[in-house]
Amino acid sequence: MMQATLSRRYVLGMLPAMAAAGCGYTLAGRGSFLPAYIQTIGIPAFANTTPFATVEQIFTDKVRAEFQSRGQYSVVPTDTGADGVVRGTITGIGASPVGFTDAQLARRYRFSITLAVAFEDARQQKKLWENPALSFADEYELASSIAGLDTSAILGQERAAIDRLATDFARSVVSAILEAF
Repeated sequence: MMQATLSRRYVLGMLPAMAAAGCGYTLAGRGSFLPAYIQTIGIPAFANTTPFATVEQIFTDKVRAEFQSRGQYSVVPTDTGADGVVRGTITGIGASPVGFTDAQLARRYRFSITLAVAFEDARQQKKLWENPALSFADEYELASSIAGLDTSAILGQERAAIDRLATDFARSVVSAILEAF
């Protein structure tokens, strides 16, 4: 009787550990949920529905570079011959002043961008990951104050803010695609 109680306690004590081992929980940044046959990722130029030209090139290039930095995949600039395809559309860009000089001229701006992004398994013709309204924002100190709020002048003058946004966006999107979050 004593041995049966001890065995039962042992089994009951081990159940949570066995359940945790089989739950599929892993640490972020480990592995990929993509099918093994996805080796080549096509990243055609993102679309841009905003009036700000060339921003889509920056974001497309950053996503390509981020996938290449992971070292597991070959990246091509088209969907032809790719096993998986990343498609994106820039749907909104904005800049608003958040810091002012003593003369009440804007010196610090908050840049924001909204994109629709999807990752498709080209072989199966199905979306594996999608976010139709991904939004990023960053603040940037201007080199010189700009009177008024001419977003195109600000974006043209301060590409570094857009580069930072694109880098953060690329890291986030590639991690989400690879880790299925």
